[in-house]
Amino acid sequence: MSEWPDPAIDYVQAITDTKLILGHRYAQWSLSGPTLEDDIGGASAAQEEIGHVRQLMRELEAQGRDVDWLSGSREPKEFANAACLDQIDGTWSSYMASIAPADRAAWYLLDAIDQDDLEGLITKMGEDEYFHLEYHDARLETLADDDPETVQRTLEETLPQALALIGPAAYDEDEDPLYDAGFTDRPIAEIRESFADHYRDLFADTDVSLTDVDWEAPALDDWDETRRRIGTGAVAETDVKQIRGEENQLFAMN
Repeated sequence: MSEWPDPAIDYVQAITDTKLILGHRYAQWSLSGPTLEDDIGGASAAQEEIGHVRQLMRELEAQGRDVDWLSGSREPKEFANAACLDQIDGTWSSYMASIAPADRAAWYLLDAIDQDDLEGLITKMGEDEYFHLEYHDARLETLADDDPETVQRTLEETLPQALALIGPAAYDEDEDPLYDAGFTDRPIAEIRESFADHYRDLFADTDVSLTDVDWEAPALDDWDETRRRIGTGAVAETDVKQIRGEENQLFAMN
């Protein structure tokens, strides 16, 4: 196990926390989708994300992170998940337009890691992610026809939040510290461009307009590099308690 540059630990932590909250959100909605296919897809994705989290946590533990802390023994504001996953209320359209950008952003960050000892792990995760992202895109295209107003309104909020997870545009090949250190094979600016191009192409022939999306977010001066977001928002304490399994422990004791 090679020793990572310090910023790389926070980078992988943000991917891991995003996947952790994604798994939680998938599980919450696994009995609430509009079709049985959606319920099954959500349950399957939840299992796969939690499997990814466990593997990434082992890597982080090897870099010095405490395993109990990683597993949820921390305050909500210590989680570094994509901000668009903090809270998802409303319709299925809102849900899909919130989880899809977070899942894709986390995968793009993971796929950019260029470390021999992680190559096999990332390849296996990519096989799972292929189906997640294809499913998201197919559902978003359908929802763009059925409920374009909600999809557009939600994406105007969630796409900039997913871009904040990826990082600021100022991190080009000359300024990105992890690219410079050789931990990633492409700078943040290139990852952002791929992410933006994907969604522009996806909605190009639909009634969903992305012209009001703030594609330049986040401003470097406002960006929290550790939590990869702007602002002080966080997941709810009730979510953290569920992730820690406190209710399950209480049930087992009684």
